[in-house]
Amino acid sequence: MQKSGSAVWKGGIKDGQGTISTQTGVLKEAPYGFKSRFEDGPGTNPEELIGAAHAGCFSMALSLMLGNAGLTPDRIETKADVTLDKDGEGFSITKVHLTVKAKIPGTDQAGFEAIARQAKEGCPVSKVLNAAISMDATLEA
Repeated sequence: MQKSGSAVWKGGIKDGQGTISTQTGVLKEAPYGFKSRFEDGPGTNPEELIGAAHAGCFSMALSLMLGNAGLTPDRIETKADVTLDKDGEGFSITKVHLTVKAKIPGTDQAGFEAIARQAKEGCPVSKVLNAAISMDATLEA
């Protein structure tokens, strides 16, 4: 299986503008640029897209692992906060913090946390990121 995304950039780093698209067309020429990445400008940026991808991947991995344990989630809500830090002359994504809230009948907080840790380690996006990945997991009643 292979999926793709693409980007087009025109101009210099601060005055230029780009667009990002996905193979499925869900994102089609979505704008991004210096202001949307480093300031509060309109458009998207790579870090929030990585965050969305990580949150989605983790949620699916958690659902799979819960199912393997005989549990079916009513709801899983995941947010991924991606940190971009100055690194010498450039920047690096240094960490991702996952915040997950889930409603899962038939388990307790300890059982949920154990499965969530496995999902954090097993999620393909977690594996590809060279960053510290932390998590807060809350089981809702």
